[in-house]
Amino acid sequence: MRFSSPDQPRWSLEPLTAQHLDGLMQVQLACYGADFMESAALYAERLASPVQCSLVVVQGREVLAYLAAYRSVLGKVTPLHGGFACASPADTLYLHDMAVAPARAGEGLASALLQAMLQQAQADGLRYSALVSVMGSQPYWQRKGYAPLLPWSAQERDALYSYGGDAQYMAQTLG
Repeated sequence: MRFSSPDQPRWSLEPLTAQHLDGLMQVQLACYGADFMESAALYAERLASPVQCSLVVVQGREVLAYLAAYRSVLGKVTPLHGGFACASPADTLYLHDMAVAPARAGEGLASALLQAMLQQAQADGLRYSALVSVMGSQPYWQRKGYAPLLPWSAQERDALYSYGGDAQYMAQTLG
């Protein structure tokens, strides 16, 4: 997919691959700082997972935004610094991490990523989408149709707490 706006050159939406890792790390650091940084090695492992379905927005070779996601099951919380575990049968698109380079905020890149990802999830027959909201992002995700959902087990609650005290597991039904 290629997009443009009157005042910005074209950007494209494509599958996130290893060639994007350096740019992803730059965007991640700019958005989250060192406290929430996840390593390039971990992202490389995630990209090798058969359940990952991540996307990136690029302009030329520059990473502008990304959405790290994978197919999972409702109620499963991926901890901070956790891998993309295979779950069968998958019923949920799990949005692990979405970030937009601060200089490109407000251009609709996050919405483009989310819309493309949710459309593909529905086409793949997934019934839900879920995520962990952090850093006060709950109102944003609520506007996108997500609602708080309490983790179902102590293990999932522990995974949720790895993100800090304001983290909240949220989900929505697709379709």
